[in-house]
Amino acid sequence: MDLDTFFVSVERLLDSRLNHKPILVGGTGDRGVVAAASYEARHYGAHSGMPMRMARQLCPEAIVIRGESGTYSKYSKQVTDIIKEQVPVFEKASIDEFYADLTGMDKFFGCYKYATELRQKVMKESGLPISFGMSVNKTVSKVATNEAKPCNQLKIDFGHEKEFLAPLSVKKIPMVGDKMFQTLSNMGVKKVKTLQEMPVEMLEAAFGKPGRQMWERANGIDNRAVEVYHERKSISSERTFGQDTIDVERMMGLVKAMTESLAYQLRKGEKLTSCVSVKIRYSDFSTLSKQAKISYTAADHVLIPVVTSLFEKLYNRRLLVRLVGVRFSDLTEGYYQINMFDDWEKTVGLYQSMDAIRDRFGALKISSAATMHEKGVASMHNPFNGEPPIIPAHRNA
Repeated sequence: MDLDTFFVSVERLLDSRLNHKPILVGGTGDRGVVAAASYEARHYGAHSGMPMRMARQLCPEAIVIRGESGTYSKYSKQVTDIIKEQVPVFEKASIDEFYADLTGMDKFFGCYKYATELRQKVMKESGLPISFGMSVNKTVSKVATNEAKPCNQLKIDFGHEKEFLAPLSVKKIPMVGDKMFQTLSNMGVKKVKTLQEMPVEMLEAAFGKPGRQMWERANGIDNRAVEVYHERKSISSERTFGQDTIDVERMMGLVKAMTESLAYQLRKGEKLTSCVSVKIRYSDFSTLSKQAKISYTAADHVLIPVVTSLFEKLYNRRLLVRLVGVRFSDLTEGYYQINMFDDWEKTVGLYQSMDAIRDRFGALKISSAATMHEKGVASMHNPFNGEPPIIPAHRNA
């Protein structure tokens, strides 16, 4: 099961004015990358993974949205919870992609009917479009899902895997990226059928073990099991600057803002962290990180001093910085508890009030004074006045 253009769909759920508009979600600076593109934007050649500058050149009318990772995680968790309640074994492959093993359910429900009802339940309760492909294994199901999109479903009956895959482009095989596709095209291999008919020894001699795997996938052979889903053990946030910087005040404000946002996600997910780390990547691409073990917490006023201390120890003021990041790991279930020596009851009350505002109006609607600069944007264009706009993550223009 795959949520269709997930980031775009979430933005449209939050703002119906974006429906049927070309949308690009991702970094808005010169170094920004497209994280998701609507089908309207794809029509012009824009796609995920493309530099944002190039995507905007291809589709100058596109509405560009920075996006909020916390918002996307919230909707992903909602869909995850629905699937978790309905299937015996499932794997969360990414924030918007799921595998479910329905082996043995035919005698009770009928797998295809059950999957159809599950898809309808996800769409009804989350408001998000989702597609699925059903087959005997992961590879064929994933390809079938992509062929079913947008917002549809497709079943490949047992024994018809090769027949289904044969007319497709080899680029449809999940493990075939752009470079491999170019190599195969130079060899005259453009359709899966050609790959199916090639001797596996030839592919193995040319590409090694991946060559055999590619031949197996092309022939609908994939014995990988669905890996049982486990809750994530870490959360993180990173920011790549549009231009390398030595602005310490800006970097410090940014790591505080990321810490505040991640702490909110912890509390929202009823999690606590006991390991905090900070990462810095310099202009020469050398990357350094430091971490600290702490008592389990999800409190801003506990986490921010730890993060700023790590940043001060890590930062080399003689070099320009390209990227900064914050990561919380060793997560466990739990709620933030008052520390009788350090906290006041009003501190917890403050967090509850701020989180309630975020829950209702969005993660960036409220922040501490120290992080306002990094969470705010000076101005916002009207996305419906004919000009190619940039919509920041917050929505209170």
